[in-house]
Amino acid sequence: GRQNIQVSWWFVKASLVINYLGQGAWALRNIGKVTGEDSIFFALVPEWFYMPAIFIATLATIIASQALISGSFTLIAEAIRLNLWPKLQIKHPSSSRGQLYIPALNWMLMFGCIGVVLFFKKSEAMEAAYGMSVTITMLMTTILLTFYLYTKRVNTILLVLMAGIFLSIELSFLTANLTKFSHGGWVTFLIGLSLTCIMLIWYKAKKIKNSLTRYAEIKNYLPILKELSNDTTVPKFATNLIYLSSSNRKDHIEEKIMYSILQRQPKRADVYWFVHIEVVDDPYKMSYRVDVLEKEEVYRITFILGFRVPPRLNYLFRIVVEELVKNGEVNISSRYHSLMKQNIAGDFKFVVFDRFLSYDNELPFWNGLIMQSYFILKHMSTTEEKVYGLDYSSVLVEKVPLIVSPPKNIHLVKET
Repeated sequence: GRQNIQVSWWFVKASLVINYLGQGAWALRNIGKVTGEDSIFFALVPEWFYMPAIFIATLATIIASQALISGSFTLIAEAIRLNLWPKLQIKHPSSSRGQLYIPALNWMLMFGCIGVVLFFKKSEAMEAAYGMSVTITMLMTTILLTFYLYTKRVNTILLVLMAGIFLSIELSFLTANLTKFSHGGWVTFLIGLSLTCIMLIWYKAKKIKNSLTRYAEIKNYLPILKELSNDTTVPKFATNLIYLSSSNRKDHIEEKIMYSILQRQPKRADVYWFVHIEVVDDPYKMSYRVDVLEKEEVYRITFILGFRVPPRLNYLFRIVVEELVKNGEVNISSRYHSLMKQNIAGDFKFVVFDRFLSYDNELPFWNGLIMQSYFILKHMSTTEEKVYGLDYSSVLVEKVPLIVSPPKNIHLVKET
């Protein structure tokens, strides 16, 4: 809980600083007596308290491991919502807010732990990598906290004082640990660099993809959508057809969505729904807006969700539609005469796009490497329908080629 963290943070931070300063003081007092086999922490403990100290340290290890696992789940879930990490399936084992489980990450942590143990073989050999990771974590926590307080316009003098005290201590720790870089500390940097590369690749590729997305004014398509909806010569594709839209504006729609409806295969439906998810900084915000673009024909729903709220689109969409029906704003009854008489609800079908890198690309080296790496990561990640909690029976996945840089200077000559 937030209050628990606020109250305990200062105590824990101070305790850690005092603990490390105490170990440093003991080491300085016993120069020449300390060997690589010695544990300074346990050397500080009186003999009569040795076994209780081992028990307490074991409990602390269990607590720390659980904090690491739950913290990893939370951080990765938030990174996914912020488009900084490949999409993974997120499960919610209980109705409690913030309780989540990511199976793929759990396996990654397991194999990572096994790999580190097999590589170092002994806990003593792991000390350099552990010390480096702890020091960097403390340093990054202070930097992030300072930046957060700066955005909240905290008193500058207090901010500089706080940052100066903690950064001086933590930078001294980091400097001391750099001497252990070749003794295993490099493993920490390698793991951190790998995670950073994944986030950069995902972020850069998303920016490239977004720059290629073309939008059009939806009002230009409303007449033809209405006409298509009432054109009985076109086989009906679905009673209610739902597309996920990335457009932040209610009057804009992606051209690829219109191409899918009108040209790829004319998709006649009684009601067209365009759904947009807007992620906001408030972690648990849950609200929505409904824009009636064409009554009984075209609707747009915007979900405003906090970055820690799972996008269970199937469930959320059903709640909104039920509310609209209850208020008499939309009719979702089947338009087939035999079913309409029985007041049976019509079917709902979602359409999601699965983009792939087209062969019709001539990419510069770095862009090509980023996009190839992105699609490798995308292939390993969870599908869109799983991420948004969509039922497989009501989802159509359309393959869409991504053309970043089409070939140039191709002169095709017709022979006579």
